[in-house]
Amino acid sequence: MKTKPLTFLFALTFLFLFSGSVFADDLKDAMAAHKSKDYKEAVRLYRLSAKQGNAEAQYNLGLMYEKGQGVPKDFKEAFKWSKLAADQGNASTQNNLSYMYYKGQGVPKDYVLAHMWWNIASSNGHNGDIKFREIIEKRMSPSQLKKAQEMARNWKPKK
Repeated sequence: MKTKPLTFLFALTFLFLFSGSVFADDLKDAMAAHKSKDYKEAVRLYRLSAKQGNAEAQYNLGLMYEKGQGVPKDFKEAFKWSKLAADQGNASTQNNLSYMYYKGQGVPKDYVLAHMWWNIASSNGHNGDIKFREIIEKRMSPSQLKKAQEMARNWKPKK
């Protein structure tokens, strides 16, 4: 009778020890499929890693929905996956979110959130387009600009 709990414990330990490398392999395989333009397979594999919280997979899955690669173009779904990656600190996705809010792709247009995400992406090392920031700022009131800057300062990544 004691072997069943031990077997279960061993199996559970094995799962936790090796599941991270399996998901890393999914991401690696997804990127290879994407590069070879096997978009359906890339989406399938990105989704596996994205559901496990992998920010890079979430970012890439968001891009695939944005471009309609392997899936129908769907800005709401692109936003969903992009936001998950951005919330974890992925600077490229944060920059993409700023454009999505600016253009109203998958979300209502919101210059405050566009500016906030642009600032966060920049502070995380993304070389965003300065002209884009200037365009946003011209469309914002001083109070909106102040709010966006305050939101960016107070933002913290989620893990």
